[in-house]
Amino acid sequence: MISYRNLGIEDYVSELSSGKPVPGGGGTSALVGALAVALCKMVGNFTLGKAKYADVQDDVKKIMHEAGKLQNELLELIDRDPEAFEPLSKAYAMPKNTPEEIAEKERVMEECLHKAAEVPIAVMDCAAQALDLIEEILDKGTPMLISDTGSAATICKAALEAAALNVVANTQYMKDREYARGLNTDVARFLAVYQEKADKIFDKTYGILLRNGLGR
Repeated sequence: MISYRNLGIEDYVSELSSGKPVPGGGGTSALVGALAVALCKMVGNFTLGKAKYADVQDDVKKIMHEAGKLQNELLELIDRDPEAFEPLSKAYAMPKNTPEEIAEKERVMEECLHKAAEVPIAVMDCAAQALDLIEEILDKGTPMLISDTGSAATICKAALEAAALNVVANTQYMKDREYARGLNTDVARFLAVYQEKADKIFDKTYGILLRNGLGR
């Protein structure tokens, strides 16, 4: 299987727009999340080593360390998503001509659906952690890059929401409804907290930039 994380931008976009089922929304949400984290790290890099921000250097270093781990995890998830989808696509094609075949197909489908949902819920978890870091870098990073900080939050929200759709795309077909409800509850909790957090960061950065312009 192709390593989508190692493709160039144009090649990835070409693969994404093709008639093939992968890459799709799940892997792309991971890519989008990685881009958001990269913007957060950019703000941190412009803040580190500056005497003006000497009192927050340790905090920014910690943000950078955590952001680096999240970025790596999200890049790994770009490839884990199509890897999880492949067995699911094969399960859909399994025969169901006898009661035994039907039972086996349902068993395999359920197992594959559980695996397929693991990736987007992991993307949501990473996006949530990233938004916490973006919120912190907004307060401690250089204000010269405030538009990048706000952009990071907005992009991260897109990753969060896209991943949410990919979780429930799998839970809707699960026979184990208790397990499905548990995942759906996790999705709802992430959205309840982090959509609002992303919106607050956007509103704050947008407002600051508007006020800066009005003062000229």
